[in-house]
Amino acid sequence: MARRTKIIATIGPASEDEATIRGLIRAGMDVARLGLAHNTIDEAAARMADIRRIAALEGRYVGILVDLPGPKVRAAPFGAEPVALVEDTQVKLRIGSTRSNASDIEVDYEGLLSDVEPGDRLSMGDGRVILEILDADGDRLKARVAHGGVLNGSPGLHIPSDRLSMTAPTEEDLRAVERFVELDVDMIALSFVRSAEDLARLPVAPHPEGPLVVAKIETRAAIDDLPAIIAASGAVMVARGDLGSECNIEELPVLQKEIIKRCIALGRPAITATQMLETMVTNPEPTRAEVSDVANAVWDGSSAVMLSGETAIGVDPVNVVATMARIAERADRAFDHRAWMSELSDLRMTDTDDSDTSITDAMTQATARAIDELGIQTILCISGSGFTVRSMARFRPSARILGLSANERTVRQLTLSWGTEPLHLPEQGDIALRVAAALVAARDRGDVAPGQLVGVLAGTNIRSRSTNVLRIERVPEA
Repeated sequence: MARRTKIIATIGPASEDEATIRGLIRAGMDVARLGLAHNTIDEAAARMADIRRIAALEGRYVGILVDLPGPKVRAAPFGAEPVALVEDTQVKLRIGSTRSNASDIEVDYEGLLSDVEPGDRLSMGDGRVILEILDADGDRLKARVAHGGVLNGSPGLHIPSDRLSMTAPTEEDLRAVERFVELDVDMIALSFVRSAEDLARLPVAPHPEGPLVVAKIETRAAIDDLPAIIAASGAVMVARGDLGSECNIEELPVLQKEIIKRCIALGRPAITATQMLETMVTNPEPTRAEVSDVANAVWDGSSAVMLSGETAIGVDPVNVVATMARIAERADRAFDHRAWMSELSDLRMTDTDDSDTSITDAMTQATARAIDELGIQTILCISGSGFTVRSMARFRPSARILGLSANERTVRQLTLSWGTEPLHLPEQGDIALRVAAALVAARDRGDVAPGQLVGVLAGTNIRSRSTNVLRIERVPEA
């Protein structure tokens, strides 16, 4: 069985050249993440163009995820070499964006002095360093290094979200959204979401006319408003770095499982992110604990697992993606598809408040059962918006899923969907024509063999969200 869980790789200084991008695609990168916290809009736009060009040359669809910085507080750069902050030493924090070192940290946040108080414990670099604020001294804060560690680049400084005077999306976020919507970006991630209203403030059309909006769950407020946020989003990211700082650390694995389960029940792709193969930033192999973490994220039901610094600044980004692909593929082979299908059927029954969703729920549940009982190995999901494909993928069938759409952006957005192999299908006629064209396209690509029995899931109306047709077809002879 081919790997079903998707891989998102962050593109940065270590992976922005053409040879490395090509290597990442060949190693298994499904979606490329461009983090605007470390790049200008122009730099990210240029990288996006490069990735699309190289992916086309490789004959692959690679989705582009632009990650908005949001109200994320970051330290000014520490320089090219890692810097160690030693436990029980003192450091000073001040507002600035020029340079940081082991004793004087500049913070690119105007609200630093008003939002942070003596007694606060602030984490840096996703918990690698913990600072305890001692007191304020004019235009600076004095802090003790409660837990030492090594920092590099421009690490995040976590301030509790309920104390931040900034909200998401920021003005900088809105400027970036305007630019990337013009460039037909596939997905946009909003950082530090606190409520569904934050997502509503993004000036984007619903996908696929606009980008798929990914809500990053990294605040306590987001957990409190989780059902509404999931319903308002196109996908969700479990951003474990800041979420682990907002919540008691022992809560994090429980929250991860609960968020993923709720997302998949509603047909939203769920991304697990942060420190998945962190030691591979500098080492050629992950720790055994990291391997288990990735495998457990797969068994939790993650649609995708994400690499951050590992591919952005790591010593061997291609090796990292190849390693992640091997781990995910092996975990996928051990995935209990029948147990998942049964649990999801109990969790997500038909939604009587939305007739389109209700019909699709019933049809995808029926398809999941039918292909399991008939031993069908491939499902062709024909969809304009991707709704049908994502609805089918949430059942985690053992059968291969081919996601076909006439909409090129939908095809690119499906790179995020579990187990889905995206395929462009130019045919936009009635259901009979689309089914016939899908069977021929899959056969000619070598995805299915003549005479093979396949499931076909689609809607009678190409513009409808409702999935109301299930057909069991034999692939025609050439």
